[in-house]
Amino acid sequence: MHLPWTLKYKPKTLSEVIGNEKAKEKILQWIKEWSRGVPEKRALLIYGPPGVGKTVAVEALANDLNMELVQSNASDYRTAEAIQRFAGRSSQYGTLFGRKRLILFDEIDGITGSADRGGLREITKVIRRARTPIILIANDPYDPRFSTLRKFCELVEFKKPTMTQIIKLLTRICSLEGIRAERDALKVIAERAEGDVRSAINDLQALAQGKDKLTFEDVAWLGRRDRKEVIFNVLRRILYSRSLTGALRAANEADVDPDMLLEWIYENIPYHVKNPKELAAVMEMLALADVYRGRATASQDWSLMRYYIDFMTAGVSASWSKKSPGWTPFKFPSRIMTMSKSKEEREMLREIGLRIGRRCHISADKAAKDVIPFLKVIFQNNPEMKDGLARWFGLNEDMVKFLSGEK
Repeated sequence: MHLPWTLKYKPKTLSEVIGNEKAKEKILQWIKEWSRGVPEKRALLIYGPPGVGKTVAVEALANDLNMELVQSNASDYRTAEAIQRFAGRSSQYGTLFGRKRLILFDEIDGITGSADRGGLREITKVIRRARTPIILIANDPYDPRFSTLRKFCELVEFKKPTMTQIIKLLTRICSLEGIRAERDALKVIAERAEGDVRSAINDLQALAQGKDKLTFEDVAWLGRRDRKEVIFNVLRRILYSRSLTGALRAANEADVDPDMLLEWIYENIPYHVKNPKELAAVMEMLALADVYRGRATASQDWSLMRYYIDFMTAGVSASWSKKSPGWTPFKFPSRIMTMSKSKEEREMLREIGLRIGRRCHISADKAAKDVIPFLKVIFQNNPEMKDGLARWFGLNEDMVKFLSGEK
């Protein structure tokens, strides 16, 4: 069984999380306030780009302080009832054996949109009366939907680690794996990762596993390769591999984390596995993979993740005949695509809101809620006023098209 290096070398203590020293110090200061009573800000909102260590920092913190971590991906808890089941009582009472408890809502971006049926409102209620520390994680904390939630949270930003820090981590992993790596080779991997630690480790494993030496020539071709093309090749090798080993190795070369890889596999299986019985067998493998992921998260026993990987790769590959008539292109996961589009729209609204706010002396959130809806009506019905307002607010061409309803 092949364990991804992102899990094998997952930080166990906060000191092992690379970069973001000020952010880690701020987290520790906030958690120490709980030892003196309930602080003014009962929740911490950690935000930053994917792959910079937000979630692993919280898990490492709980491990350092011997706290019971009650963890969930918030996209799975969209309703008020589900939030209350997950965190309501946990936020009020201690553990059976006297350990302190830490509640983590991961990826709260995932509960925005029409699918949110009271989830964010209930999270805010839980925070307001919490007797135990609560941490939330998001990529973009300035979504207008989070405006009320932010008032009750201490904000901590995680930034991309420097290239030097990533190279140092890759050097350490190579040393532990018995690989002699040229610094120039690791530099290429670090540059290509663009601050995404997960991506850097995944690239290193794909390029160096099974070798005792990694040279610049081994990685020179890497450059800024098309990540979409890489995942398409990985999917093809998992679904159509003639050997279990081939399917497992393909997962090691994936340019995405295991959860995203599962999304890709789940999205594309119905288009390739046409036989109903085989489709049911393949889906059963994904269900088992999800069970092990849940167990690993609940127990914090990350060695179970190897079964998660095995079932969604080798298990899927072995469960069907690989007879798929015609050529079927791979599709990007629709759920992720929807979230991506909504994120782009949120970023556009925020930037427009900031420019309106500077002119009108109001917050970007207030501009997004109270001004932009009227601007859209004007921009779509009065070209003369549109031009004047665009100049006055300093809006660029993309912003004008967005408000005008143009693609």
